[in-house]
Amino acid sequence: MTLQEEIARRRTFAIISHPDAGKTTLTEKLLLFGGAIHVAGAVKSNKIKRGATSDFMEIERQRGISVATSVMGFEYRDVKINILDTPGHEDFAEDTYRTLTAVDSVIIVIDGAKGVEQQTRRLMEVCRMRKTPVMVFINKLDRPCKDPFDLLDEVERELRIRVRPLAFPISNGPTFKGVYNIYEQDLSLFTSDERLTATASTVDIRDLTSPELDARVGERYARQLRDDLALIEGVYDPFDREQYLAGDLAPVFFGSAINNFGVRELLECFIRIAPSPRPSQTETRTVQPSEPKMTGFIFKIHANMDPNHRDRIAFLKICSGIFERNHNYLHVRSGKQLKFSSPTAFMAEKKSVIDVAYPGDIVGLHDTGTFKIGDTFTEGEKLKFTGIPSFAPEQFRYIENADPLKFKQLAKGIDQLMDEGVAQLFISQLNGRKIIGTVGALQFEVIQYRLEHEYGAKCRWEPISIYKACWIESDDAEQLADFKRRKHTNMAVDKHGRDVFLADTSYSLSLAQENFKHIRFKFTSEF
Repeated sequence: MTLQEEIARRRTFAIISHPDAGKTTLTEKLLLFGGAIHVAGAVKSNKIKRGATSDFMEIERQRGISVATSVMGFEYRDVKINILDTPGHEDFAEDTYRTLTAVDSVIIVIDGAKGVEQQTRRLMEVCRMRKTPVMVFINKLDRPCKDPFDLLDEVERELRIRVRPLAFPISNGPTFKGVYNIYEQDLSLFTSDERLTATASTVDIRDLTSPELDARVGERYARQLRDDLALIEGVYDPFDREQYLAGDLAPVFFGSAINNFGVRELLECFIRIAPSPRPSQTETRTVQPSEPKMTGFIFKIHANMDPNHRDRIAFLKICSGIFERNHNYLHVRSGKQLKFSSPTAFMAEKKSVIDVAYPGDIVGLHDTGTFKIGDTFTEGEKLKFTGIPSFAPEQFRYIENADPLKFKQLAKGIDQLMDEGVAQLFISQLNGRKIIGTVGALQFEVIQYRLEHEYGAKCRWEPISIYKACWIESDDAEQLADFKRRKHTNMAVDKHGRDVFLADTSYSLSLAQENFKHIRFKFTSEF
């Protein structure tokens, strides 16, 4: 296949949602229909003995939540699909925001009973900023839900995007019968209780006036479906793919991921209308996927993918050209030429060595501590991809060693976990103590758990009163030195040696901004 053909058959997307809307369950079912797994796991797997494929970390299995983005690739109808399952919990939002820089489209999962929730709105803001095309999957119709038309109105109002249903449910809750696929104009009714495999039988009814529809779902629900579809055609404009690709229109699907309802419809439509890899922006120019030379950037680093081997994996998004095993590439930040003998493709924590990868693919590179999030690889050109954010933390604690015999393990653990970009390390200039800053409180628990179980190190947290951390820089060296002298009790350096001001109150921060006009206070730092 030519490079152009390989690009055209790739779909790289993230699944995002508020916690507990069914995102990881939907990921499992997409893998199931794609033939990547043969039995779907459960997120809360007390009843079912298999855990979710994408929740591979021990803490994820225990809590029943995703705490890190996982990458899964599979083939479906000759389309190469790369799914990134992201954490829904707001305390891990930073991981999700960075993941959105590496995808070409997004599926938003919404709980049919709860509607649009807080975290969904925030994630939609990031998609809107980046003009990322979004699809909406309204989940959990096997439970009592809001009226479908009310849900469509709510999505339009809360996410500020026009919608167009491409599938529609027949009732919900205990009387849920199935989903009519408007895009394909056929009806799939599951006649089997087989939930964990993709072999459930379906009945296809193409003609809605057919008496078979009444026989299958009952006269009342058949009449309701015909009325609903007439209303949809009257109220909503026909689906326009160009508007979807521009990020102005969201196709909406309904279903129940756990019962396999509506998932195949979503997947079939997705591979037809979702974009193949799109151009990427660098500081100097736009990189087109079809360029012959390889470019790519690291958007995530994960320590201990396999705790037995203490390996760190850097996730490289290929933006253009063909990535080849054992080929020399320029690591732009260090200026060194590097080659990779065992680049890997992912199925959550399972990895397989690959020889080539194309734009849109996510490649795992073994990392000995040399890579940082945002690093660019090219075949010689000096590029830097933009828009990979690191947010100023909002919660802070001192980290202390709880086991003096494990000092080295703790230092190594902190060093590697901070490289993942989920939390940030500051060293106080006043007393040299280490301060960990995170976006959410749950991160502290995850760090403590991972330090103990992956590095054999115990830590304890001590409170510290900090309102905000901001990076400072100035062209006026004299004023910068004066500021650092006056505020030395509030100064720290981050892991990369950059100056950070730890403001203890909002008043002290605004006062500092007022008094030191030539200093730039930055609340996000691009990697």
